[in-house]
Amino acid sequence: MFDSTRMLLFLTAALLLAVAPGPGMLYVLARSLAGGKREGALSALGTFLGGMVHVVAAALGVSVILARSAAAFSTVKYAGAAYLCVLGVRMILDARAQKDLAYEASMNQIASGRNPLWQGIATEVLNPKTALFFLSFIPQFVNREAGHVFFQFVALGSCSVILNTSADLIVIMLTGPLGNKIRSSSVFRRRQRRVTGAIMIGLGSYLAISESK
Repeated sequence: MFDSTRMLLFLTAALLLAVAPGPGMLYVLARSLAGGKREGALSALGTFLGGMVHVVAAALGVSVILARSAAAFSTVKYAGAAYLCVLGVRMILDARAQKDLAYEASMNQIASGRNPLWQGIATEVLNPKTALFFLSFIPQFVNREAGHVFFQFVALGSCSVILNTSADLIVIMLTGPLGNKIRSSSVFRRRQRRVTGAIMIGLGSYLAISESK
């Protein structure tokens, strides 16, 4: 069902994106620092469940688009590739402008003291950027000719979410040294954002070019 070359590219990109500190990881880290590893684990479970909500919702949407026309599906893929490039550029520009809003927002969320599981779910489900990411990233690797688009999307999306959660769990286990590094070093976070932005631009450009061949 999945092309081996595309699958390798997907796993590589998903892994690199998973280990780059983003809002979800920073939220889990903040909960771990504030309430210990148990709260961190519950938060990670919450973001996992929230991510799966986006995966299923996006899979349903893409399936409907495919049922209407192949041209519409191709449009989604090209638009998604372009969005990945735009997202990468924004990450790099934000890093250069020394914006660190994601970490500040994650730390501010801790003040509410809500249940870490439900807050983790809400944090992910209510994040429109997560929905846009899945709608732009996953369709690039779906093989329309193989059929079963919904199940392909769910399988790829689940893999991406699992990798994200695995990275979060590693951060929780290493809350001391790694957590302090991520928390205290804005330079480190900005460098990670630049790297992630470059990955997004490269991935989006490659996929757009490969689709045109």
